[in-house]
Parts: sequence; structure tokens; C-alpha cells
Amino acid sequence: MQPSHDQAQTCRYHEDNAHTCHEAAGDSGLCYWHDPKFIKDRAEDIQQLEAYARGGGQLRGISLNHAKLAGIDLVRHHQKVGYDFSNAELYRADLSGGHLFNINFCNASLMKADLREANLHCANLSGCNLLGIKWGGAKIENMRAGKVLRQEKLAKMAEKNGNKEKAMDYFEQAEEIYRDLRKAAEHEGLFAMSGDYIRKELTMRRQQMPKRCFKRFLSKSIDLFCGYGEAPLRVIGFSLVLILFSAILYFFTGLNFDGEIHQFNLNNSFTSNLMTFLNCIYYSVVTFTTLGYGDFTPIGISRAIAAFEAFTGSFTIALFVVVFVKKMTR
Repeated sequence: MQPSHDQAQTCRYHEDNAHTCHEAAGDSGLCYWHDPKFIKDRAEDIQQLEAYARGGGQLRGISLNHAKLAGIDLVRHHQKVGYDFSNAELYRADLSGGHLFNINFCNASLMKADLREANLHCANLSGCNLLGIKWGGAKIENMRAGKVLRQEKLAKMAEKNGNKEKAMDYFEQAEEIYRDLRKAAEHEGLFAMSGDYIRKELTMRRQQMPKRCFKRFLSKSIDLFCGYGEAPLRVIGFSLVLILFSAILYFFTGLNFDGEIHQFNLNNSFTSNLMTFLNCIYYSVVTFTTLGYGDFTPIGISRAIAAFEAFTGSFTIALFVVVFVKKMTR
């Protein structure tokens, strides 16, 4: 954002994308709402800000640090698009009990703001600084916090630039934000949203571990395997991959059926090899599910493969039941 000096009598707040404030400016060159030196904690500030918003005032970039705005109504009634508070500063602002339906806080700073009991349904908080927010009782259904938090982006940039200490600090902040969002979602009974946030919380925790440590490898494996217990479809996908991969191994290492070896052979016809592969898939499914009909038996290296698949299969099936029941009973 750059100041504009075209008009000395009006606020010099200006953004490169033509968002300009036309309010009367004070000695600082900024209007009352954009000037950070004014703390909006007067009793009349709530009604005046509501009137300023309804009158089409420039809300982008306004400074509401330490503002006392409990119970404020900033809902743009009978409009599909809410009020635009993009790039606004709301550090430690008191918005408790506020009506903020469909509001746009994109790239704003809500650090340590009080949003207890506030209605943030359908609000856009993408790119917002959400560190230390008090969420108790806030209505956050369909709230959009963005796919990646501001701190997460900054952490990856710092990591890319080789500043590990700064990256760890941002990853720790991102973990704290996701944890607070998870708790708020659980309080509101939004368990699908809570599940997404716990996965992100644990991912941020993993990013703080040394890159070549066993704990980080184990955490990444659990994420890929079942999404930290929040993605039952990943367990199904892993099962299908394991069954197919094992079948391919059986296809080349061989199985015994009534004294006859079923194995890939270049001299056999395509149809014969295809039937052999289908038999291997059948045996892989039977082994994975630990049914063990006994019609096919492993030979040689196939025994080790079958043992590994049977052990992994029994564990995977049990895990799927746990993850699926956890998701369905929320």
C-alpha cells in the first residue's frame, strides 16, 4: 500500500488496486478510521463504525487495534457480498458477540483479537493472522481460514531461505493456530472441520522435527497411511496398492496349486499368463484378509511375501475399522 498525495484534504490511504479512502484527513494525513494513533474505544465508536460501513466507507486497511467493539453489527444485510475489511489491523480488538456474518478479513491481522460468541458464519479469513485469537463460543460454520495459514507460508519461505530458527518459530505459531481452530470446531460440533485441523496441526508439529529423524519419518508414514486417523479412504487405497503389489510379486515368484507351479513364463500364451496373474490376485486378497483357504500355497520367496502381507493386512483391516468408526460416530 502506498500513500497518495493528490488531495491534501482527504485521507491518503491508497492501495495499488485503486482502493482509496475519501474521508477527511487529520494532521497525520489519514482519516480517523485509518489512523493507527486513534484507539477506537469510545462508546460511540460502535455506532459510528456501523454507520460508516453502511455509508460505503473504505473499510479496507482500517486500524482497529485495541478497539472496543463488543456486539457490533457488521452484517451487510440483503447483500450476497459482506463488508470488505481486507488488510485491516485488529490487534487485540474486542469483537466479542459481534455479528460478522459473511465478512471479508482477507489478509487482515486479527492477532489476539477477542471473537468469543461472535458470528463468523461464512466469513473469509484467508491470509489472516489468526495467532492468539479467543474463539470461545464463536460461530465458525463455513468459515474459510484458507488452505494455508499466513504463518505456514512464512515458515516455508524462511526454510527456503535457510533461516531455520525463524521457520521453526512460524511452524510453532501455525501449530498453535490450528490447535485453537480445532478446539473451536469441536466446541461447535463441527467434527469434519475439526478433523481437517487436527491433521494440519500434526503436520505443523512434524515440520518442527529434524528432517532425518525417525519420529518425523513415522509421523509422515501415519499421515500417508491414514491421515492421522482422519482419512479412512487412504487406508483403503493403501490396501488396494498392497494387494496389487503383492500379486505382482507372487506372479514372478510362483504359487503352488495341487503340485503345479503357477508362475509367469515367457513360453506361455498371453491368456495363460493372464489367468496366472488373476490367480495371484485372488491369492493376494485371501492372504491380505487372512482367510487362508489353502487351495494355493506359497513357495520359496513367496512365503516371506505372504507372511508380510498377512501381518500387514490384519493390522490394516483393524485400523480401517477404528478410523471409520471414529469418523462415523462423531
